[in-house]
Amino acid sequence: MKDYSQFDVLVIGSGAAGLYAALCIEPRYKVGLITKSKLKTGASGWAQGGIAAAINPNDSYLLHLEDTLKAGAGLCDRVAVEFLVTHGAKAIRSLVDMGVAFDRKNDHLAMTLEAAHSRPRVLHAADTTGKAIVTSLMEQVLQRSNIQVLSQAFALKLWLNEATGRCQGISLLYNHKITWISASAVVLATGGGGQVFAQTTNPSVSTGDGVAIAYRSGATVRDLEFVQFHPTALTKPGAPRFLISEAVRGEGAHLIDETGRRFAFDYHPQGELAARDIVSRAIFTHLQKTNTNNVYLDLRPIPEAKIRYRFPNIIHVCSKWGVDLFNEPIPVAPAAHYWMGGILTDTNNLTSIPGLYAVGETASTGVHGANRLASNSLLECIVYAQQLSNLTIKPVETELISPSVQVIETSFPIEEVKKIREELPVLVWQSAGICRTEKVLENAIAKIQSWRTYLRSLPWNKYLEQLSPTQTVEFTFPEAETNLRLYAETLNLLDIAYLILQSAVFRTESRGGHYRLDYPETDPLWQVHTLVKRDSWQKSIIN
Repeated sequence: MKDYSQFDVLVIGSGAAGLYAALCIEPRYKVGLITKSKLKTGASGWAQGGIAAAINPNDSYLLHLEDTLKAGAGLCDRVAVEFLVTHGAKAIRSLVDMGVAFDRKNDHLAMTLEAAHSRPRVLHAADTTGKAIVTSLMEQVLQRSNIQVLSQAFALKLWLNEATGRCQGISLLYNHKITWISASAVVLATGGGGQVFAQTTNPSVSTGDGVAIAYRSGATVRDLEFVQFHPTALTKPGAPRFLISEAVRGEGAHLIDETGRRFAFDYHPQGELAARDIVSRAIFTHLQKTNTNNVYLDLRPIPEAKIRYRFPNIIHVCSKWGVDLFNEPIPVAPAAHYWMGGILTDTNNLTSIPGLYAVGETASTGVHGANRLASNSLLECIVYAQQLSNLTIKPVETELISPSVQVIETSFPIEEVKKIREELPVLVWQSAGICRTEKVLENAIAKIQSWRTYLRSLPWNKYLEQLSPTQTVEFTFPEAETNLRLYAETLNLLDIAYLILQSAVFRTESRGGHYRLDYPETDPLWQVHTLVKRDSWQKSIIN
């Protein structure tokens, strides 16, 4: 059996950011790639629209920079954005070289226009771009002899050196055990936390694990109030909130209400092609005015041949749920989609904890500001993960000396945890969804705090937060492992819910993905980041 107690680098997460990070780390290092489900289950594989890069002759990185800064509503770090857009072309070449089959028009890569972009610069592979990228990256990972994939493995707690504060590994729920794995560097690439909202386009694995465990270890996190709500998620009884790509509107689809009117122009001159937060609020407001559950996305203005070529997956999913998009509009409503905030990092992905790195949606690089520009997220995953090719580390010096083993032959009650897990997303959606107010937020925080206190009083907590690196745990009762994972995910969701809501109370203005009904205007005095460390909230200037 292979030894998995020690690696040079641990990468936690197997979406585009995690896979590409593992590939970019020098082959001389032994890399452990940890995925809590299977490869192919992260949100990257769900990304439909594409990946943005200024590679057309009539485009430039300066235009891409300008569009990104504008979308970010004054909170983008310019240095971080410049780094992103100037490395865009290189990132695309790398993906093409790895075999990603982007759509082409004649001999050139095909580009489409998405909302808030001034030029068509979004590359795509039909409407399953994320899947195409992740599949190619995964094939490369499986061919690398220095990368060992640990599937169905759940990271529980960072292992910090007591003397230096340096991250030197993690505790891992894997193969019926909780064990400690040492590493000279740990890279968190666990994606976002969309599952904290009742309505989300994110997969079930998106429970904010990386942000939660880093926060509990004292890492600085940033701008957690900024959540992007995608305007157009399929809204049918029983169906998942399947995202209907922004590219559909870019190609000419109309957003209409039940009377067939293009209502979005009532709220912004660009109508359905305004920035995502504007379109989401327009829909939310219109639904309240009309007392309806959804609006509609009408693809019939787009030529049928183009729909079949560009959006085969959307056709398939809509058909599965009884919507013939060639003859009727798609019922849609907003859903939580992307978390702009995350663990504070520099352009080398380094967090405030030495030895700990973060990349992708888990990180706050400063690229997205208060509102992400469409299709910049996949580009961020690739461009910033590439920086890990510069990673230079010392050999692992940590060694576990005969840890004591505790055998667990029973399970603890879990019914109340299940109840909290079900009720929390509804509470967060109602209190910190598209429109927020202080009173509602404060009431929700009080409830979340009571749940957090209760969960931390349960016997499960000694295996999650209180276990030391001199202890390991072995489960002989199969249900115990399943229940501990549910407990850990629920605690992660409670922690990120607390962070989102408390940050939303802290920022007394509206900006980008954060909208306060009681503070509806953007305040120049709030053109600052929200920094959180432990239970301290502070403002910091924009770079």
